[in-house]
Amino acid sequence: MKSFGDLMKQAQKMQRQMTEAEEKLGDTRFEASAGGGMVKAIVDGRGRVKEIKIDPKALEEKDISLLEDLMITAVGEAQRNAEEQMKEMMGKITGGMNLPFMS
Repeated sequence: MKSFGDLMKQAQKMQRQMTEAEEKLGDTRFEASAGGGMVKAIVDGRGRVKEIKIDPKALEEKDISLLEDLMITAVGEAQRNAEEQMKEMMGKITGGMNLPFMS
């Protein structure tokens, strides 16, 4: 059985690894597109929008509500990709434990 001190050391190591992973993923870019590539969104690992690219062909339709929907879809998908990658990386660090502060 591990002592309290051993558990604290293990928790500190895990916290350090999680912080390093968050920093690494924070600099990673995740891209998703909508409308057959008409709109592309790029977010960082924290889910913050970094760039939106709109194909000039999307403007030919002059359908603003469609363009807005495509932008929301692309950003949402990119954010989901970033979140999934973060959960996967954190799961590896925690050995699959679902810790309450990770939600």
